[in-house]
Amino acid sequence: MRITEPSSRHTLLDRRFLAALLSLTLVACGGTEVDRADTDTLSAQQAVSVPMRLMAANITSGNLQSYDPGEGIRIFQGTHPDVVMLQEFNYGDNSATAIRGFVNTAFGTSFSYYRAAGTTYQIPNGVISRWPILAAGDWTDTQVSNRAFTWARIDVPGPKDLWVVSVHLLTSSSSVRNTEATNLVNLIKANVPVGDFLAIGGDFNTDTRTEACLTTFSSVASESSPYPADRNGNDNTNATRAKPYDHVIVDGDLSAYKTATVIGASSFSGGLVADTRVYSPLSEISPALSTDSGATNMQHMGIIKDFLIPGDTTSASVTVSSPNGGESWAGGSSHSITWTSSGVTNVKVEYTLDGSTWTVITSSTAASTGSYAWTVPSSATTAAKVRVSDASNSAVTDTSNAAFTITTSGGGGSGGVFINEVMINEPGSDVNGEFVELVNSGSTAVDLSGWTISDGTAVRHTFASGTSLAAGKAIVVFGGASAIPVGLTNAVAASTGMLNLANAGDSVTVKSSAGTTVDSATFSSTLGGTDGVSANRSPDATSGASFVLHTSVSSLTSSPGKRANGTAF
Repeated sequence: MRITEPSSRHTLLDRRFLAALLSLTLVACGGTEVDRADTDTLSAQQAVSVPMRLMAANITSGNLQSYDPGEGIRIFQGTHPDVVMLQEFNYGDNSATAIRGFVNTAFGTSFSYYRAAGTTYQIPNGVISRWPILAAGDWTDTQVSNRAFTWARIDVPGPKDLWVVSVHLLTSSSSVRNTEATNLVNLIKANVPVGDFLAIGGDFNTDTRTEACLTTFSSVASESSPYPADRNGNDNTNATRAKPYDHVIVDGDLSAYKTATVIGASSFSGGLVADTRVYSPLSEISPALSTDSGATNMQHMGIIKDFLIPGDTTSASVTVSSPNGGESWAGGSSHSITWTSSGVTNVKVEYTLDGSTWTVITSSTAASTGSYAWTVPSSATTAAKVRVSDASNSAVTDTSNAAFTITTSGGGGSGGVFINEVMINEPGSDVNGEFVELVNSGSTAVDLSGWTISDGTAVRHTFASGTSLAAGKAIVVFGGASAIPVGLTNAVAASTGMLNLANAGDSVTVKSSAGTTVDSATFSSTLGGTDGVSANRSPDATSGASFVLHTSVSSLTSSPGKRANGTAF
């Protein structure tokens, strides 16, 4: 359904003025790199600056100019953009359900989106946003019929709106691209208020940074050195990394707030060219895989620029009280995360195991309760923290003052379920032979009803109601029932009919029925490159231990449902 433009800019300003007097609430925001760091509590009547990550992305792969294969999805999940100007916006059957599912998976359920309207657009542009899209639509590109200039007006925090335009210029010639730029500039001047922020992003197909269309665009939006670059300093963006095809250009108002792109411990002064083939350490953009940017028919790299824009004055506050540093909690045990708050209706609760990558425990729960029961993940770490944020304004947030420890001894009567063995590269070519083995190192049985196993793209198995994993035992999920060895009773077939693990590298995540991540692991091509040899913990059946080829811990190539040496659990 197309969103219509408000009738008056003055009406919008009046609305914002009144809302500010009533403590304006904003759309729920997930973690951005600035608020992923440990922060002090933000409290009454403080003006806050808001981090905003813009991304231009024509990162489809496969053979149908779509996001179905999943490489682009993992890049989105690993880089955490706030607003994306998307090209070739195709997924599944392109129904509203399919597109909403894509947005939910790649970005989150709170994100808004607009996809070019009509059925004539074979490769439509679109906009995806962490904040509400107030209005959106399509301006005709007179030079091409299978896409349009897709625009959106976004209610970002602060006194200004952000207008973005998603573009996909033609490859035919620089003169045609300049004609497209001239037409778009005229449309922008006729429709976008001068006082608002403006960004134009997408696949420009430009051969150089001095091409005429960029000069034409500079009357409304431009870019200057330092340009976004990859880990090696290369600022070109096509598949062979030889030409600057892709851009995020902004007007002077927004350019003044440009800041370095910070991901984990890495900082990119001009922004990031997201090429997973050269990014290091890759764990900073998990679950992205090193092979994602080299996938079949991925002809572009994603372009990211960060900004720190003026936000609204807030009278809200939230303060984490537990865990606040120094605690030692057993994996699989249940503890209450507690906080105090003021002027906040609902909070989002997250945790990190490494200080940089955050996982949502709940996207929204009543702030007034002051606590949330949490099943601690079974991943040993000394760097865990929790973060509690206003679900309607991520700028109001607090994080544990110091790290706490998660142990995986399974003591205290708690189950400790973890991934112990994974067959990524099945014997031969029968993908039914892929499997994931879980082990319970705890002292009590664990009810697995409703638990899920996912690869880097989607949920592949949901445990049936009544499934229980006894203390000290293992259970194996195979890609298909035909591959379950005769006599192996502690095994089931994937409920979706496949595990779909990629030999070139993939990730496996186990979540409880409440959606809490219990354990996850990322496997490189080294662990998936040997036909019929699984990846196994070393030492075997040890939560938190590294994964190695099974032949490194035993003379066997795999041992589904059994210890690495072939004996029973």
